[in-house]
This record gives sequence, C-alpha cells and structure tokens, in this order.
Amino acid sequence: MSFVVSEGAVRGLSRPDLPGVPRLQLSDSLSMTYKEIWKKQPAVRTAVSFLGRNIAQLGLHAFRRVGDTERERLTDHALPLLIGKPNPWTTRYRMLDALVHDLGIYDRAFWQKVKASDGSLALVRLPPEMVTPKGDNWLTPTSFEIKGSKGTKEVAAESLVYFRGYAPDDDFGTSPIESLRQILAEDWHSSRSREQTLRNGARLSGYLQRPREASRWESETRDRFRESWRAQYTGDGPAAGGTPILEDGMTFNPVAQTSEQLQYVEARKLTREEVAAAYFIPPPMVGLLDKATFSNITEQHKMLYQDTLGPWLTMIADELALQLIPDLPGSDRVYVEFNLAEKLTGSFETRSDSMQKACGGPFLTVNEVRAMDNRPPVEGGDALIRPLNVTQNGDDEPIPAESGPDPEAAPPADDEPDEEGQE
Repeated sequence: MSFVVSEGAVRGLSRPDLPGVPRLQLSDSLSMTYKEIWKKQPAVRTAVSFLGRNIAQLGLHAFRRVGDTERERLTDHALPLLIGKPNPWTTRYRMLDALVHDLGIYDRAFWQKVKASDGSLALVRLPPEMVTPKGDNWLTPTSFEIKGSKGTKEVAAESLVYFRGYAPDDDFGTSPIESLRQILAEDWHSSRSREQTLRNGARLSGYLQRPREASRWESETRDRFRESWRAQYTGDGPAAGGTPILEDGMTFNPVAQTSEQLQYVEARKLTREEVAAAYFIPPPMVGLLDKATFSNITEQHKMLYQDTLGPWLTMIADELALQLIPDLPGSDRVYVEFNLAEKLTGSFETRSDSMQKACGGPFLTVNEVRAMDNRPPVEGGDALIRPLNVTQNGDDEPIPAESGPDPEAAPPADDEPDEEGQE
C-alpha cells in the first residue's frame, strides 16, 4: 500500500512564507504596485480586462448528474440562485469580472461566504491586498487575516473561496506581471525618454539658411525679414501652410523628428504583443492586426474559447466544486459549467446547415423558430415538418405523393368551337 505517510508528517516538513509585496520596481527611483500598473499601463489593462469581459459574459449554469449520460439543469437550487445574485449589491457579471481581474493582476482572488441581511447565502469579493494567508501549514493556509482601514479580523480558511494559480514554493500564486518585469521596465524607460524628447527638445519644423557669399545683412534688415516671416507663415498668418518665395539663395531645411524616428509605434506594439503572450491571448484579439486576415481571425476566435479561456473556465469551475458547492444544501452530484455553446457553434447559418445534415431532415419546429425571434407559438407548430421524400428509420418506402393526371390519357375536349367554323 502506497498511502502510508500521513498528511501531518508532510505538513511538518516546512513552514510557509508570507506572500511578497505586490510591487514592481521599474527604475531606481520608481516602483508601482500591481494595482497601479493595471491602472497606468495600457497593455496590461487591455489584456486583463479583455479576459475579464469575455469570461464574465458567459453564462454559468448549474447541473445535477443523473446518470452516466444524463443531467438536469438546476434553476431553483441554492447554487444557481447564489451565482445569479452573489449579494444584494453585486451582479453575476461584475462578480466574475472582478474575479478574473484579481487573478490576472495578483494570480489569487478571494470570495467570503457570508449571510445577507435577509438570511440568504451570499458571496463577497475581498480585494487581494487586504487578505494575508496565515497558519503553519505550508501546503495551504489554515486561516486568513483581513485587514481594512478600520481594523483586522482573522477568519478560518473554510469561510473563504480561495482562488490561486501556480507558485513554485508556496500556495499563493505568481502574478503574470512578474514575468513582464523587464518588458514593463523597458517600456517605461523608452516612454520616459520619448516624453523628455518631446517636452524638452527644440520644437522646430525647420530653419532658414542663407549662403555665405550673399551680401551682409544689416540688423534692421534681418529683424524686418524675421518679423515679416512670422507674420505671414506662422500661427494664424495669412500665408500659413503656403509656399514661401525665398531670395538671395536662401533655403529651408526641415528638422522635425518623426514618430518613426522615435520608434513610438513599434515600441507600443511590441509591449502589447509581449503582454498578450503572457496571458496567452491571440494578438488580433487585442488590436494587433498587422498579420491578420479574415480566415485566421475566425480561427483565432475559436482558439480564444478553447486554448485561452478554456483553462480559466476549468479552474473556476473546479474551485467552486471544491470549496463552495459542498457547503450548499442538496449538493450531491451538482456541478457548474460555463455555457460555451453559443460561442463555439459559429453562425446560425453554419450551425443549422450542419445540424440538418447530421439528423437527415428538419430539426426545428415552427414554434421553436418563432421563439428565437420572440414570437408567440401558433397552433400546430410543435410538430416537425417532414418532407415527403424523407423516410423514417426502418421504412423502406417513402411516403407516396398524391396521384396526378395520367400523361397517356386523351386531353379533354375543347368546349369552345374553332374560330374557323364561326361565320
């Protein structure tokens, strides 16, 4: 027998380390918390909010497993009621959106199980920066310390739903922002350099050059030319934007720095691409369309819900099954599942064509089609319309059609006399 070592023996091998401060050092004089990076770094905010919005919009349904191949949808059970309304002031969408944001920023998130004022069950999101794991168990925390502006409270681990990702040495997760430390630092320094160039650099569109062999300018003549140039070609001058006529061999030399010289666009794209890769998001999904075509965008949209969001959805469903569902009454063989059918089945035309080919005939009744357009049912619309040339299973003969006229029969006599016989 292999299961001979007790959990206590493994638990006593080490002590847990407290999670580090969620802060990123961008330069010698600047550091930002993960929260500040999400607020101020557009690429990080785009990627994390993209995940949050696309997961929160999916329906989260509750089912009970009836048999090996059967299940029933639960609508009046405590679980779907709790998911649909986590607490009196939070919607299902905002609860899931905040959950994914916390996981994307900190790689850990917390829901506290509470009772609402009316006695019903409720879930409350706790900001990760307010929660500190406690206890001597290095396998998983035994309690959590919740620290707010008015006080501190320690609660048992069972009273929280604790979401977290992977960490090599502890059970606290590792933020994806940590892997972007160098990328975000380089982006900050390059943005800072471009900002200093644009703020402190000489803002010249060009300068006028007069040849050496030209006659010497008197001070009054030079000042008069300068004032005339400014009056005509700068600001709101009457010739602003026009073509000046220069004398004495003078030339105009442009000196403005372009965005290409500053590498502004390329740096922004590179940062967004690296951040998207850290969150496993296809680049076209976050606006990088340089190599995008209609066909590969369509395929990457399918990949989004399979390879990008699929692991997130499985992780959330598994944590709810482990930490939330057992605390609810009547939870035997109950589980949750995100509704991906509407996202993966393609357009209605493609889906209906494939479904009709699969079943060999019409698969929707008249009333089912009317219900899709929010129209009331009609009498006799609950039966499938079956074409006459389609047989049922086990029927070798199609339904006979109505008999028509015999082609060999003589045509009926013409009741009207011929025009030639009329006089």
